[in-house]
Amino acid sequence: MELRKNMRNSIFLILLASLVLSATRCKGGVTSTYRRRLGASVDMPLDSDVFRVPTGYNAPQQVHITQGDVNGNAVIVSWVTPDEPGSSVVLYGTSKHNLDKMETGKHTQYKYYNYTSGFIHHCTIRHLKFDTKYYYAVGIGQTVRKFWFKTPPEVGPDVPYTFGIIGDLGQTYDSNTTLSHYESNRKAETVLYVGDLSYADNYPDHDNNRWDSWARFVERSTAYQPWIWTAGNHELDFEPSLGEKEPFKPFKHRYLTPYRASDSTAPFWYSVKRASAHIIVLSSYSAYGKYTPQYRWLEEELPKVNRSETPWLIVLVHSPWYNSYNYHYMEGETMRVMFEPWFVQYKVDVVFAGHVHAYERSHRISDIAYNIVNKNCTPVPNEDAPVYITIGDGGNIEGLAANMTEPQPSYSAYREASFGHAIFEIKNRTHAHYTWHRNQDGEKVAGDEEWFTNRHWLPASN
Repeated sequence: MELRKNMRNSIFLILLASLVLSATRCKGGVTSTYRRRLGASVDMPLDSDVFRVPTGYNAPQQVHITQGDVNGNAVIVSWVTPDEPGSSVVLYGTSKHNLDKMETGKHTQYKYYNYTSGFIHHCTIRHLKFDTKYYYAVGIGQTVRKFWFKTPPEVGPDVPYTFGIIGDLGQTYDSNTTLSHYESNRKAETVLYVGDLSYADNYPDHDNNRWDSWARFVERSTAYQPWIWTAGNHELDFEPSLGEKEPFKPFKHRYLTPYRASDSTAPFWYSVKRASAHIIVLSSYSAYGKYTPQYRWLEEELPKVNRSETPWLIVLVHSPWYNSYNYHYMEGETMRVMFEPWFVQYKVDVVFAGHVHAYERSHRISDIAYNIVNKNCTPVPNEDAPVYITIGDGGNIEGLAANMTEPQPSYSAYREASFGHAIFEIKNRTHAHYTWHRNQDGEKVAGDEEWFTNRHWLPASN
């Protein structure tokens, strides 16, 4: 009798444990059945139209803009003149026929092994009006080229805004398809770029001419809307065998960031506010251990985020923290261990990463319970945790990452070995619409369309 009673109790406990375990497990993920035709990613020929050098003596080229302050009413304009320094002046105004304002910047130049750059100009235009279209001209006094951009609305909790997300682009035919599909989305206003730009380091002697060709390729977008830059491993260009021992040298000279405005000490980690989003950029390839400058900066930055002003908190990194592909598996683990508890504490909404040349979206999960003693090393559902999105699928020369771990982990919501880009459309303080667009059709992928509900901002009671 006692034996049967003990057996019934044991069975009950086993069933109870099974129910608890199943309740805490993520909904099963989807591995897309779509299979992109595998093949090499091929660089476009250097005489392609997309790399064309603009005509005219010392004509400005590689024009790009990025946010120039924290709040969005300043812009950094950058360009290169190939023959001589020329002018670092930017003329600008709200009428294309009357550029009645002027700002003067500076130029720089660098050498990398056997390469000498053109003259790289940077000019910050401040005190711009919000939600206003500006026209601007560079190359003053020689060959003038004109462009335009629109400033974001003033920062506020219910300000709608649409971001594009691109990573690991390179300069292949696939890269061109990615950029073309992104450009076809007329709502997108700013690119959140998650690292790995030109892939110049993939060429002999880190051929820095490939930095020039890449910047001419993307100028059709970067000259008209800001790209928020994240440094990846292909921006390191650290190559002692060539005598190059300064990390990030080409990137630092070419792509400025407004890091000082957010009290950062280096251009690789910083923050900006844009409309209703607070965007934090981190560097996977700079020191981030305890008490390093990046660690100290993030420790001070997260408490500053005012969710009643910017309800959406977005983080950009290069190396993903959650990744179910066999490429770069767990390379982001040490950074995850350092910073994930903070991301959960401050309820980061979404983390975008690159590095893995494919696409994946996670459920809201965390692994902060794990320590070396308790063996709780499996990610579990956590509504305070971010969604992690890997979007290193721009189309670069290294090709597609198609080898996935099996079975698909429970934390992985959707994954597909294809190239593409994403759109993150903030509607208001409580809702945002996210879509991923594969290159093969350019349309949003029905299997990966997601409504984000902001869990952090509580509406004022009536």
